[in-house]
Amino acid sequence: MAIVINGSGTVTGISVGGLPDGVVDAGTLADNAVGLAQMAGGTDGNIITYDTSGNPAVVATGSDGQILTSAGADAVPAFEAAPGGGKILQVVSNTITSSGSSSNNVTPAATGLTATITPSATSSKVLVMWEMPVRRNPTDAECYLYLYEGAVQIIQLGNILNMNSGDYWETTHASGAYLHSPADTSAVTYNLYGKPADGTMDWNSGGSSVTMILMEVDGS
Repeated sequence: MAIVINGSGTVTGISVGGLPDGVVDAGTLADNAVGLAQMAGGTDGNIITYDTSGNPAVVATGSDGQILTSAGADAVPAFEAAPGGGKILQVVSNTITSSGSSSNNVTPAATGLTATITPSATSSKVLVMWEMPVRRNPTDAECYLYLYEGAVQIIQLGNILNMNSGDYWETTHASGAYLHSPADTSAVTYNLYGKPADGTMDWNSGGSSVTMILMEVDGS
């Protein structure tokens, strides 16, 4: 078919591919002239972007659950695993009803309140929460609770009683929490210890139910 330039300003008779390569440029195309149907086929899930040279490129399809992340300027984004952290992976608790005491500023004594957890990753943290009724005699003596990992002291939890109230058996209900990083996947045992600065310190003298709760927190 001959090429005909019509008086209406149209051209007919040009076959598909009849124009030389490089003839049609951005100025030839009208705005919004290219639709989805005119785009080349691609791989399901790919995303169109620009490479470091400013040329069109695709981001390879990711896996289920991955998220699209940016590596900043001069880098093509990529699908990567979603970051973890903050999730509660497991909860362990132990409740006791036993009581005990310690006297005369001796080495801290185990209260019997203990719990064991096996972290699933070395990056995990363990949130330790506990409660314990405490009383002591005399009232002008400080008394302390301590959190241990096994037989190793992690933290002194502070002076529980020192009020000088004149009541020789002053009582309080102590509770607290501590976030620990064991950096281990072996079983970890936490123990609550007690010690008075002077006199006698009792814990859970009424034999009530007291609990230690351990939560493994995803630290990745």
